[in-house]
Amino acid sequence: MKIKLILSLMLLFAVSVLSVHPVFAATADPIPNIDIQIGNDNGSSGGAATSSLSILLLITIISIAPAFMVLMTSFTRIVIVLSFVRTSLGTNQMPPNQVLVGLALFLTLFIMSPTLSQMNQVALQPYLQGNLTQMQALQAAEKPIKEFMFKHTREKDLLLFLEYTGTPKPSNVDDIPLTVMVPSYAISELKTAFQMGFMIFIPFLVIDIVVASVLMAMGMMMLPPVMISLPFKILLFVLVDGWYLIVKSLLVSFN
Repeated sequence: MKIKLILSLMLLFAVSVLSVHPVFAATADPIPNIDIQIGNDNGSSGGAATSSLSILLLITIISIAPAFMVLMTSFTRIVIVLSFVRTSLGTNQMPPNQVLVGLALFLTLFIMSPTLSQMNQVALQPYLQGNLTQMQALQAAEKPIKEFMFKHTREKDLLLFLEYTGTPKPSNVDDIPLTVMVPSYAISELKTAFQMGFMIFIPFLVIDIVVASVLMAMGMMMLPPVMISLPFKILLFVLVDGWYLIVKSLLVSFN
C-alpha cells in the first residue's frame, strides 16, 4: 500500500511540474485510460492520434518522475553528504553505492513523510474518490511540497531565478511557480550539502596530515600515508559513532 502511495505521489509530482510548462500545458489532457484492442478501430483517426499522444505523454512523465523526486525532496542533500563521508574516510567503494542510495531513500521517506501525508490527504485521496478534478488535485498537491522547499531555500537563490524569468516578487509561497522553486531549492540543497561535507572532511584531514608528518620524520617517504591513516580514520569514526552523528545532523538540518 505504501509503495502504491509513493508511486502515485511521484506521478503527481511530475505532472504538477510539467503542467506549468507552456509546452506541456498546451497538451494537458486528463490521464487516459489505456485499452488494448484487437481488430479495426471504428473511431476517427483524429481521436486515435490524440489518445496515442496522451499515452506517450503519460509514459514520458512516469519515466522522469524519479528525477523530480530527487530534486524536490531531501534526497539530494542526504546522498551528497553520505558520499562525502565515504570519500573522507578513503574507503573507496565501502559502503557500496547501493547501500548509500538505499539509506538515502529511506531517510528521504522518513523526512518527507509529513509532507507526503499532507499531499495524500488534500490531493491524492480526494482525487481518487472523485471529489477533485485532475487539475484541482495538482494545485492542491503543490502547496505542501512548495512549503517544504521554500523552508529550505535561500532567498538569494530564489531571487536569482525570479529576476532571470522576470517574475514579480511574490507575496506568498503559493505565488511562486514550480519552475522557479525547484531549481532554487536544488542549488540551495547543493550548497548546504557541500558545507556539511566540508565539516566532515576536517577531522579526517587532520589525521592524514599527522600521519604524513610522522612518516616524513621517520624517513618513510615511499610508504603511502593513506595506507597508514585509513585504519585510524575508521577507528575514530567507529569510536565517535559516526553514522549516528551523520544521520542525526541530517535529520536536525531539516527541522
